[in-house]
Amino acid sequence: MPKKAKEMSAVEVRRLTGQGRHPVGGVAGLHLLVSPSGARSWVLRTKVGDKRRDIGLGGFPDVTLSDARAKARELRERILGGIDPIAERKSARDAIRASQAKALTFKEAAYRCHAARQDEFSNPKHRRDWINSLERHAFAHIGHLPVDAIELPHILKVLEPIWKIKTETATRVRQRLESVLSWATVSKYRAGDNPARWSDNLSELLPTPSKIKKIRHHRALPWKIVPEFMSDLRCRDGLAARALEFIILTAARSGEVRFATWGEIDESARIWHVPAERMKSRKNHKVPLSDTALELLSRVPRMEGSNFIFTGARGGVLSDVSVLAVCRRMGVDATPHGFRSCFKDWARSSTSYADEVSELALAHVNNDATRAAYARDELISQRTKLMTDWAKFIDNPAKRTAVTPTRGQA
Repeated sequence: MPKKAKEMSAVEVRRLTGQGRHPVGGVAGLHLLVSPSGARSWVLRTKVGDKRRDIGLGGFPDVTLSDARAKARELRERILGGIDPIAERKSARDAIRASQAKALTFKEAAYRCHAARQDEFSNPKHRRDWINSLERHAFAHIGHLPVDAIELPHILKVLEPIWKIKTETATRVRQRLESVLSWATVSKYRAGDNPARWSDNLSELLPTPSKIKKIRHHRALPWKIVPEFMSDLRCRDGLAARALEFIILTAARSGEVRFATWGEIDESARIWHVPAERMKSRKNHKVPLSDTALELLSRVPRMEGSNFIFTGARGGVLSDVSVLAVCRRMGVDATPHGFRSCFKDWARSSTSYADEVSELALAHVNNDATRAAYARDELISQRTKLMTDWAKFIDNPAKRTAVTPTRGQA
């Protein structure tokens, strides 16, 4: 048991200025500690189990003598009840630190989710748009909020202003909100249901997108006038024009062509190997090259210091705007992507190839089991004939493409 000290008054305690410990009485073990700098604080010296503990009770005079005695009595009662106040304090501090480490704003979560998923995007433009849409439409409303505090009303605050006037954008924003919150849940930054999910949630509060938005397809020319367009296009100078010509001949996406490198072209096999990271399907894709496509490549100059087939003005990647500008200068209401629709319409209207052949040529993702079986085979032989016929149609439109169905195509 600590030695019982004389019970000091508040005035006597205020006069204690000598360095060291000063027992003040009233509660066994209560001391006023005076540091070398002159700062004064309260300490309760006692035993917890078999260990002697010095428990701080706060500074003087912020904590008065009467307050210090009350705190000391409470702690001694807790110790008699089998509680270690220091261990309890440490546990509380650790919980606060863990909570602070776990705290993450929606903005921080969005950037981290985007970084984790960025390799999924085959097109750099789509990769930028993913995070840009959240920066434009979500961060002002919920960017500062802890990700574990976001609930349905917050999601509605983001979506309602744009749901009817920018439906397609709003739909994508909703999907990205759901992705960020799912990432946060799996990463243990939040728990519970995802308030951005559509089914049995937002579907009950917002009108179905397909009921209110106007479906916009990429503008395309009628397929029958593609040969006339190509004839005009071949009179245009510049790598952007040649890139558009190659896009049409291969029915490829703009990004797949603009980022194409010479190393992807296998002239002997007459195949262009497009790597998975540039494909929407995230799978390697083989594109059979017709004589016309190979002849076009033979005319494209190789730029020193660049491995891109269609190099931009500064030696980097040719921009999508440059290719689109070719269409605009030619005065046609079409986009480079729209020529994929021309190819599909031609294949359906003017050939006897099975639909799966043109679908594989377009590298469309399809979960249908039958088409998945075709996809495993890639139908390279049939697709080679298809691309050759497409090139012939472009060069000689008057002669309708006649294709004899192969076994299983009818």
